[in-house]
Amino acid sequence: MDKLAYGFWGCYFGTTALMLAGSALAFARSLHRVSLNAALSAGASGFFVLAFLGGLPIADPAAQARFLAHLALGVSALLAYLLFSILGLLGRRQTRRRSMLALTLLALGGMALGWLLPPVPSLALSLGLACVLAVVGLGTALRSVYRGDRLAWTAVAGVFFMLVAIAGLGWIALAGGPVPWPVHALSALAGTAYLVSMASALWVRYAYLIELNEIMAHGPGHDPVTRMRSHTETGQMMGDAFRRQQDEPSVMGVLVLTLGNLYALEKLHGVAAVNHALFVCAGRLRSMAPTHVEMGRFSGDGFLLLMRHCGDSGQLIRLAHRLVAQLSKSVILNTSLDSGRRENAQTRWRADIGIGVLLASGPGAKASDALATARAMSRTAMSYASRVAWFDPASSEAVELTAPPASRSR
Repeated sequence: MDKLAYGFWGCYFGTTALMLAGSALAFARSLHRVSLNAALSAGASGFFVLAFLGGLPIADPAAQARFLAHLALGVSALLAYLLFSILGLLGRRQTRRRSMLALTLLALGGMALGWLLPPVPSLALSLGLACVLAVVGLGTALRSVYRGDRLAWTAVAGVFFMLVAIAGLGWIALAGGPVPWPVHALSALAGTAYLVSMASALWVRYAYLIELNEIMAHGPGHDPVTRMRSHTETGQMMGDAFRRQQDEPSVMGVLVLTLGNLYALEKLHGVAAVNHALFVCAGRLRSMAPTHVEMGRFSGDGFLLLMRHCGDSGQLIRLAHRLVAQLSKSVILNTSLDSGRRENAQTRWRADIGIGVLLASGPGAKASDALATARAMSRTAMSYASRVAWFDPASSEAVELTAPPASRSR
């Protein structure tokens, strides 16, 4: 192969490795169905490509052609079954059994018919049947699109790219010698696009399983809008932390973030826009907060962050300023639940943020007092240019923090 061909195929196998790594991560999070489908899609197609590029230790050309013929039928039947599963067509047990039986009989029948032909024509027959299965899958995906399944468009793109990859790999295998590097490039890019399409479809189709795991972990304390602890669960988390502080004295950093313009947003654009705003702000908050910081939804318009064993308040204050910078960025909100009007029902919105920061320590510290103080300071901070208010224990007043200091003691 040409050096350029090696580069394109390296991109494909790198994508395969990423998809396998993602399936392992899904398995670690107990998403076994997602993991299995992603691993089968990546593993089967990767082995298919490796075999058709001559990467298997088979010296006899006739034996290699026979093996590739069987592999083409087996992999195409498997990928067709996975496609039907992604499209949600195998919900009933009877449908699953019939589909599995039909695909198995087609694959076995093609293999048996291939033994009546010489090795190379047998390979050509198997590739033709694989293309027929891909065309059937393409038609099935298009029917799902017609029925209103928006995910099916991703499946249509994936099956189309798979057809291109099969045609290119069939050319490479049947040529029996070097082929122009553009054939390798087109086949590799099509195979990579197929993997990306299938990974996207799998993520969208089974993303609810991740949400289900969170709900099962937190029970009624899970807030589906922000995908965080609910207000009640956040209060319990705070209470448990302060009760534990009685036995293990430490300094806790408390940060309350309040969104001051949600009420106006609801009056102007409705609850859907408010939920979208909370969803975006919570996502940005999760991406910014360090792993050792506990957080949850606090009241209807805010969030609470708790940093245990916070000996240096500077890190908490710097975090507050970073959150102001990140969450204050404008976002385009959907203001209608009607998918047909969504493109025309959008508005640009910027969060009006206030953050109250304090340190709580000592045996007499109470969770309710800390929450009330931090929340009051977060509302006061909305009048400051920096949008961050620090509770000064010496004066018992809120003080504006215009710049994040390197360190600040209690």
